[in-house]
Amino acid sequence: MSRYILPAILLATVALGGCASNSELASVRAATERAQASADRAQQTADAAMATANKAAQSADQANARAGNAEATANQVNEKVDRMFKKSMMK
Repeated sequence: MSRYILPAILLATVALGGCASNSELASVRAATERAQASADRAQQTADAAMATANKAAQSADQANARAGNAEATANQVNEKVDRMFKKSMMK
């Protein structure tokens, strides 16, 4: 009888060790999947932030162009006012 007990104990130990390894592997796999999901969400957030930054840069470029046009118009008006002032001083 003792002849069968030792191999049975060894077999049970190996089987339990194998189960523990499988559960550890499943745990590692689950952690990896959570990490990948987190990385995917971070990438989506980064992509959305980049799109928003690009829109903001485009709006800033448009505002800069409008400011340049306003400055040019203001300079033209100043020149006209100066000419009118000079004309009135000559009279």
